[in-house]
Amino acid sequence: MNEIAHFFEAFGNSSNLLVKAMVLTLELTVVSILIGMVIGLFFALLKLSRFRILSLISDVYIYLIRGTPLIVQIFILYFGLSGLFLIPDFWAASLALAFHNGAYIAETFRGSIQSIDKGQMEGARSLGMKPSLAMRRIILPQALRRALPPLGNQFIIGLKDSSLAAFISMNELFNVATTLGSNNFDEMTYLLIAALYYLILVGILTLLVRMFERKMAVSER
Repeated sequence: MNEIAHFFEAFGNSSNLLVKAMVLTLELTVVSILIGMVIGLFFALLKLSRFRILSLISDVYIYLIRGTPLIVQIFILYFGLSGLFLIPDFWAASLALAFHNGAYIAETFRGSIQSIDKGQMEGARSLGMKPSLAMRRIILPQALRRALPPLGNQFIIGLKDSSLAAFISMNELFNVATTLGSNNFDEMTYLLIAALYYLILVGILTLLVRMFERKMAVSER
């Protein structure tokens, strides 16, 4: 009982700092996923291009990102860019997470685009639409609906991956929790508190994704 009381006492005493850190974690995740979706769509379209060189560029990007650890990518981007010009920690971490998420989102978009019946593109072309216009107005809206569940999962993965931004001294949730644990000589309690905050965030995001999926399903009827 004493341990439980101590946990909730530490939880309450640290709530101001950790709520701010949680908001920063959420901002980092949202920004990186939104940029990652743009990057992912770009490389998915390159992958589907009839020009072999463009498809090869996409393959190399996806292979490099998926084949190297995220923490290495964060360090390379942070220290590499900081050697050229000053970049805030937030944007260094956001861009690293965005390029990392983009490789996985690219494969998600590629699969969802290829799952659309080819007859729809052919039908649009027969009506005089250019391929780019047909892709934008007919194929991509349907592909986005089909990509929504894996995109939701990637959002949650991105949220947890954001904890690695602590290694470039960003005051996100994990970094603040471990700092409080070190200062109070009670690392385990504050790690458990951080875990609880992450669970809360994941629960909220899961509910939002399911609500959006239901809304999209209704709009298709």
